[in-house]
Amino acid sequence: MTLAVDVTARRGAFEVRAAFEAEAGETVALLGPNGSGKSTLVLAIAGLLEPEGRIELDGEVLDDAGGHVPPERRPIGVVFQDLLLFPHLSAVENVAFGLRARGVDASDARSRARDALERLGLGERPDARPRDLSGGEAQRVALARALVGEPTLLLLDEPLSALDVGTRVEVRELMREQLRRFPGVRVVVTHDPVEASALADRMVVLERGRVTQVGSPEDIRTSPRSRYAADFVGLNAFHGPLERLEDGAGRLTTGDAEVIVPWSEPFAAGNVIALLRPADVTLSLEAPHGSARNVFEGPVSWIAIEGERARVRVASAPPIVAEITVGSVDRLGLREGTQVWASFKAMEVRVVPA
Repeated sequence: MTLAVDVTARRGAFEVRAAFEAEAGETVALLGPNGSGKSTLVLAIAGLLEPEGRIELDGEVLDDAGGHVPPERRPIGVVFQDLLLFPHLSAVENVAFGLRARGVDASDARSRARDALERLGLGERPDARPRDLSGGEAQRVALARALVGEPTLLLLDEPLSALDVGTRVEVRELMREQLRRFPGVRVVVTHDPVEASALADRMVVLERGRVTQVGSPEDIRTSPRSRYAADFVGLNAFHGPLERLEDGAGRLTTGDAEVIVPWSEPFAAGNVIALLRPADVTLSLEAPHGSARNVFEGPVSWIAIEGERARVRVASAPPIVAEITVGSVDRLGLREGTQVWASFKAMEVRVVPA
């Protein structure tokens, strides 16, 4: 059982060109920044937007030059970002709606809907209206509605984006369990790195309407192929042409700046991406005099604290993110606008092909 997508989809002047496959038994995360085309691709797969090209699911052609299968006839369960629950219907009626639209007897549809709600922990609230449900409960109703018809493909569009932090953790665990149990093809659309890493077996990175990388979470973490992918997994990324220096190092030119990196013969005279862990960046209030060959100056633009660690972005050229302890933030007196020097050794940088 496979989902095969190879389409060009347009919404106004924006065009998405994407090709990827997803197999039954694996969860594929379609991820990218806002405006990358994720929602356009969701609409095309769900049948709400007619694309050029071909979409095939479990041997059935849903879109090609010969025709377009309407959304109500596609074996797809969808949880949309805005949930789209009917406000005038109860939870059980919302879940049963799709079954009834396909001709299932009303009594049978409601019975199956109640069973679906029970499995998702809402068996005691079948008559509640959407306005009376919490965000997490509404998400469970939307998931039950997507699952009750026993679809071939489960398509989740930013399923956790509208939830608060506490509820998101709870519902993420529920999502992971339901995805694990679902026997068909699973596609999750997200821009959240925690969500993607927790739910996905494989990732498809979409940027500016194009697929830029496909791989496992480990592939993306260790060898991101774009600045967005590097940012996504928390790495600094410098992109540009590489030239050899006399001492065996390499010079990467990125914008108006230069970064000294280890020379790599396979990438001679080509464009590369240089990756640097934030933990390998040293911050100081005065220009350093050590062995680091890369030293950049700039003001602190933001500080994000997570437990005992802090990420500090320096608006240098190029901009750099450092990871230091909270104690170091206090010791240095770092605030937004504090002028600092960021330094790192050439050997701390890893070069990969662009």
